[in-house]
Amino acid sequence: MKTFRPLTPSQRYLTVQDFSDVTKTRPEKSLVYTKKKSGGRNNYGRVTARAIGGGHKQKVRMVDFRRNRFGLEAKVVAIEYDPTRSARIALLEYVADKKKTYIVAPDGLQVGTTLMSGPTAPPSVGNALPLAKIPVGVHIHNIELVPGRGAQIVRSAGSAATLMSRDDGYAQVRLPSGEIRRIHENCLATIGQVGNAQWENVVYGKAGRTRWMGKRPMSRGMVRNPVDHPNGGGQGKSKGGGGRQHLTSPWGLLAKGYRTRNKHKISNRFILVRRDGRPMKLK
Repeated sequence: MKTFRPLTPSQRYLTVQDFSDVTKTRPEKSLVYTKKKSGGRNNYGRVTARAIGGGHKQKVRMVDFRRNRFGLEAKVVAIEYDPTRSARIALLEYVADKKKTYIVAPDGLQVGTTLMSGPTAPPSVGNALPLAKIPVGVHIHNIELVPGRGAQIVRSAGSAATLMSRDDGYAQVRLPSGEIRRIHENCLATIGQVGNAQWENVVYGKAGRTRWMGKRPMSRGMVRNPVDHPNGGGQGKSKGGGGRQHLTSPWGLLAKGYRTRNKHKISNRFILVRRDGRPMKLK
């Protein structure tokens, strides 16, 4: 991380990554496309997500989350920056046909390393294997929830899950949140921890830096008028919340203490221990 002398107020707490791990500055042209800005609007032009707009133009890198080219060796060509995610990405080139793909770069992956995916791959950093073939106790990331669908969880910078055990065709995995979940043993996972763990130490330092990322300001509901928000109005600071009213969204959805997860969600059967450490109660 880079820090600065506080010559201006915005530099007092500003921290920036030094990008010393990035080895290639330009993305692979065949694997990118320009990201379309929505401004928080849907196909009717109506705002459905507030505080979104502006920001620097970005190109989306097409990352291979399936890793379904089993048994083929691929060489790490470069470690690159991805503006749409917190982790770094690695550019792979397959030895057999010279095809190039992107993957999420795990911690410690070096340029020139040979990677492989599939049941016959060795359990080394960067290789993708079924959970049935991964040794117990190993850190993993990029985990599938449905075999063949592609990695869906544990993909952000610095995150890693732990393979706890296997039983009856399912593996028990401790996720970064503390939740213990049963995942089918045919689901693929990548060995190692996601790189760029210093991401959590980034401090934007000024409002303009968040505007570069496409985030716009939003006023609190309490300071609005009653016509604009359920918490608006009142003489002075009238926050309500349990007395005069309950804090809600502009559409009346409770903001505090309201559980939004469906109690009868199908995936509840796969959760053994919840994030708060309590066992999951199955009905």
